[in-house]
Order: sequence, then C-alpha cells, then structure tokens
Amino acid sequence: MTAREIVDRARAGDLDHETALDLLTGAPAAEADAALDAALAEQFDRLFRNGWQPLELHRAVARRGNPIQARLVTEAATAFLRGKDPVDERWRAQIPAPAHERKRQDRIAVLDASLDLLCELRRLPAIEVLIPPPGTADTTVHHHADRRILDRVRALLAKAEATDFPAEAETYSAKAQELITRYRIEEVTAPDVDVTPFARRIGVDHPYESEKASLLDAVARANTCRTVWSPELGFSTVFGFDADIEAVELLYTSLLVQANRAMTRDEPAKGKARVKAFRRSFLVAYAIRIGERLRQAAEREFAGHDLLPVLRNREVQVHEAMDRAFPRTVRARGRRVDSLEGWESGRAAADEAELL
Repeated sequence: MTAREIVDRARAGDLDHETALDLLTGAPAAEADAALDAALAEQFDRLFRNGWQPLELHRAVARRGNPIQARLVTEAATAFLRGKDPVDERWRAQIPAPAHERKRQDRIAVLDASLDLLCELRRLPAIEVLIPPPGTADTTVHHHADRRILDRVRALLAKAEATDFPAEAETYSAKAQELITRYRIEEVTAPDVDVTPFARRIGVDHPYESEKASLLDAVARANTCRTVWSPELGFSTVFGFDADIEAVELLYTSLLVQANRAMTRDEPAKGKARVKAFRRSFLVAYAIRIGERLRQAAEREFAGHDLLPVLRNREVQVHEAMDRAFPRTVRARGRRVDSLEGWESGRAAADEAELL
C-alpha cells in the first residue's frame, strides 16, 4: 500500500489513527511527507475557498492544544495566498509574519499531528463567505468605521481595565462611550453615506462558551446587531453595520475582562461543583443585566434625536442579512441557574461594570 493510499484510507475512516501512523512511519519519509502534505493542502484549499479565514481556522485548530497543528494552519494560509490576485487586505492581514527560526520537530510527532489534523479538517463544513478568498473578486463595498475613533476607544478601554480606581475607570469609559455614541449618530444621520449590513465572526472561548455567547448576544442586540451562535465551531456570527459591529466587539471584550475579574473575586473558595455552578449562574445573570443596562443607555443617548424610523429600517436590513446567511436557525433554550449566589453576584457585577 502506497503512502497516499494509507492517507486516503485513514481520511475515509477505513484505517484507525494508530494503524495509519504505524504504516506511514514505516513508509519512505519523502513519500509519506508528500502524501500528507498533498492531502492537507486539498483540505485547506477547500476550507479557505468556502468561507474559512486564516485566523478563524487557526483558532479552531489551536483550541485542540497542539502547536504543530496551529503552525500548519499558518503555513497553509501563506501557501494558499501565494500567486493569487486580487487579495482582500482583510484576508492578508490575518497571516502572521513567519518565524525567523523554527525548532526541528520530532518526525513522529509531526506525522501524528498532521494525520490527526487531516481527519479533523475533513469534518469542518463550508461556512458563509464573509471576506472573499484570495483570487476572487468582491463586488460589495463596505463602509468601514473611522479607525481613528476606534483607536481612541481602544486606548480609553485599556486604561479603564488597567486601573484599580473605579472613578478613574468610569471617566475613561464615559469618554469612550461619548466617542462611540457620537460616531453612531453621525453615521445614522449622514445623508451621503450609503451603508449596508454585513457580518463578522467573533470567537467565543471555553469554558462556559454558551454563557459567553449570551453576553455577546446581549451586547449585540443593544447595538442594533444580531448574532448566530455556532457551538460546534466555537464562534458567533454577528450581523450589523460596520460601526455597530466594531462597538459590539470592543464592548464585549472589555465586559468579558471585567466579568472574569469580578467572578474570580466573588466565587466560593471550595467545592468544584459549587464553583462551576456559581460561574455559570454568574455569567447568565451578568449577560441579562448588561443587556438591560445597555438598552437603557442606548435609549438615553438617542433621546432628542428623531431617529426611530432610521433605526427601525437598519434593524430590518440586519434581520434580512441574517436570514439570507442562516435561513434555518434554532432558538437557544434559556440558561439554567443552579447557584443563587452566582446569580446575585453576576447581577451585582453587571451593575458595577463600566460601559462604553
């Protein structure tokens, strides 16, 4: 049996992993390497052409904890880019610069990781194309948020998260909120700016992915966006307008940092099951209360501006974009609360959290 036949049979499930690894180890090194490289290239090509972006695929693979596999994704993205035109700069920007030196990897470890990755990639489905892959043209032009505004917001949030003084954090967060709100109102009221909704995938890390996805959804809804949570892939797809999605991602990231800090501070000292129940309940309550606070804040900021028809029209467009990409979605069940102290602590932390 040739090395390519071994690889194909392993990929099809006709050979178990250990048997295939043993056979490849005994095959000529050049032949085995070429067979694995070709099979992996085929899978990477399929995924990159069918919606997967480099950072998304890298994150999905890196979650498995094997640095060899993560490196293979980076190398594959670089190879896929080579010789293709046109290239969307958003796609190109996701490929990190290659390391100057790479330690020599144990051959058996590389074979093992490559064979395992091949079977894992085969299971990944095609997903919605949000950024055109290299070599394909995109006819849609998105209106992007002002990077200068976003850089200033990031800087303010970084200071708010770093300080131990609540009053100082509130000052930084208030300035960030002022910038974001002003920009959103300007965009909504600008008569000469033609914008359309689009989508972005935001990774949701374990543990407690579903609860964190609920927090992201709460933040999104308060900013005229909608999310679709894909638990098997570890990300949520956020639909909305560019400035709104940028605000959602920045705010979600900041609030998650604050939630983790408060959760660690308040959690019970003993009992693994008790701590787990506390954390889940904390995050459920935190997401619900944050959603309430954000909606109230949005209503206050837009008061005095006759923007209801415009905002309603934007909501309709966002829903239509989501329905086109995900015509069949399932509403998630409400999260169970097993810890009253976690629930109460989560709501209290949400009341303390600094908002954009």
